[in-house]
Amino acid sequence: MRRAARGLAQQVALRLDEGVEGSTTPTRVLVLAGPGHNGGDALLAAALLRRERPHLRIQAVGVAAALHEQARAVAEEAGVRIHLVRPSPQRAESLPEAVREAVAGAEVVIDGLLGIGGRPGLRGAMAEVVGKLPSTAYTFAVDLPSGTDPAGLAPATHHVQAQETVTFGVAKPVHLLPVTEGSVGELTVVDLGLVLDEPPVVERLEASDVAARWPVPVRMDDKYSRGVLGVVAGGEQYAGAAVLTCTAAVEAGAGMVRYVGTSTPSTLVLQAVPEAVTQPGHVQAWVVGPGLDISDTSVAGRAQVRAARRALGEAVPAVIDAGGLDLLPDLLTDGPRAAPTLLTPHAGELARLLSMLGRQGPASVSVDDVLADPVGHARRAATLTGSTVLLKGTTTLIVDPDETVPLRSQADGPPWLATAGAGDVLAGLCGVLLAAGLRPRDAGSLAALVHGQAAHRANPGGPVRALAVAKALAPTIAALLA
Repeated sequence: MRRAARGLAQQVALRLDEGVEGSTTPTRVLVLAGPGHNGGDALLAAALLRRERPHLRIQAVGVAAALHEQARAVAEEAGVRIHLVRPSPQRAESLPEAVREAVAGAEVVIDGLLGIGGRPGLRGAMAEVVGKLPSTAYTFAVDLPSGTDPAGLAPATHHVQAQETVTFGVAKPVHLLPVTEGSVGELTVVDLGLVLDEPPVVERLEASDVAARWPVPVRMDDKYSRGVLGVVAGGEQYAGAAVLTCTAAVEAGAGMVRYVGTSTPSTLVLQAVPEAVTQPGHVQAWVVGPGLDISDTSVAGRAQVRAARRALGEAVPAVIDAGGLDLLPDLLTDGPRAAPTLLTPHAGELARLLSMLGRQGPASVSVDDVLADPVGHARRAATLTGSTVLLKGTTTLIVDPDETVPLRSQADGPPWLATAGAGDVLAGLCGVLLAAGLRPRDAGSLAALVHGQAAHRANPGGPVRALAVAKALAPTIAALLA
């Protein structure tokens, strides 16, 4: 607990030195302490801050029948004033005046109400106190924002929204999964010297992981051994998807790209990507579906759909995106594809796919259903299709059909990356990695990481277009490999 409190106090002190939004020199610090060890961590950190920075005005509100006894004694000895509120349900006006004043005046909040043993959602006095926090207060969460689901699965109505979270030993699912990660803010992991021998529930690749996993050519490689990627994308209605997918593939290092498409996208692809080949031939992997409109009943549209079906019928790895996902229900009538397969839907596409499959659970799945339980719906799609599912979003999930394999979770891109065409770029990037021989789970995880990093590089801090992200892939990969 002393190590945890020291790490927490150091992070708070660092932010105080830098200044926080809305107050360049904050002095009023409020600790919210619950009955457990998280409350103890927060109180000990408050004691350290008070001793090292006596100008700080630190108060604590304990919402518990009793606080951690030793931590409370240390905090009070250091001059931290502690107000105790019973955890029974209370109306806001029933909070003691001193508590309401302490909460209303807070510039920095250290949230130690609940830890990883807590349940989703705040209730009673905890909800009342948190509801009274100033919107301008800069909030640190101890281990996790109180009221969020420690497992990262269940949404909660009442919880703390943190600007920063300081956790201990290792990141937890709550920090890495889509439903809860948005409440965590910036994450700092304090090393407590723990030895962790349990398998992870969730994994996240970091920039330092890329060099060991990226397929780097050696002296004897040629364009065929490096991986030939076939692309069935676009059509007369959505020709740009083909350009984006093929551009991403060559920028990411494909040995060769074979493009299959109708007249307009074929012309545009050859103009933008003169390295591309439009003649049939052997491929190591396919990308099928970006910009594919299976409802196009024109002669060219029907030909493109037939090409997509032929590609998916081959016994080679495939990335199936966008319109290609609409072909899956018919494709799966004889069982899952035998070759490694990566599906890359966004929430709307996953809802549509699950509704079409409809062999288990509800017949119709909505976008809101997927957003409320992204892990559950991605797992169901992986089980039904026998494929790895990459569910795109602010936090991207990579889910293996084998439920014993840990989830992967990547959150590497800026919010600006939510733009038309970004998924086409990601599909091309995934395809390059599949063609080079990576498993779908690794291909999807690496691609999501590099895709996000490339978006940052394309225009740091500002808007990005999908084509700029594609063209930023080569220097981004070079930087990560270095």
